[in-house]
Amino acid sequence: MVLNNKAQVFFYSLMLGIIIIVLALALSGPVKDIVDSARNGTTTRNVTYITDSVDGLGGTTVNGTITTIGLDCTNSTISTFDKGACVVADLTIFHFIGGLVFIAGAVIIARLVMQ
Repeated sequence: MVLNNKAQVFFYSLMLGIIIIVLALALSGPVKDIVDSARNGTTTRNVTYITDSVDGLGGTTVNGTITTIGLDCTNSTISTFDKGACVVADLTIFHFIGGLVFIAGAVIIARLVMQ
């Protein structure tokens, strides 16, 4: 089956749009994890790790703490500014995924409209 140039461009734009939609779905999980960690309260955890040694001798053991700063959105006593930041963080998922799906739809529809 031989396709003319318009059909080839249409199928190419259709494939490109589907790739963008799949990309949006694949990135929705990591974006949600980032937003959830930003909305949670501040957490501190102790860590121990061993650094690698270049000369083949033993590495160095390092003890420390990792502090993750969060907005603490579940706290009712936070300021109005922080509440607004929590709303913006909530809308991040919608704007990111919605924006990618909108771009994919624009790629697919643009070929249909501009023939």
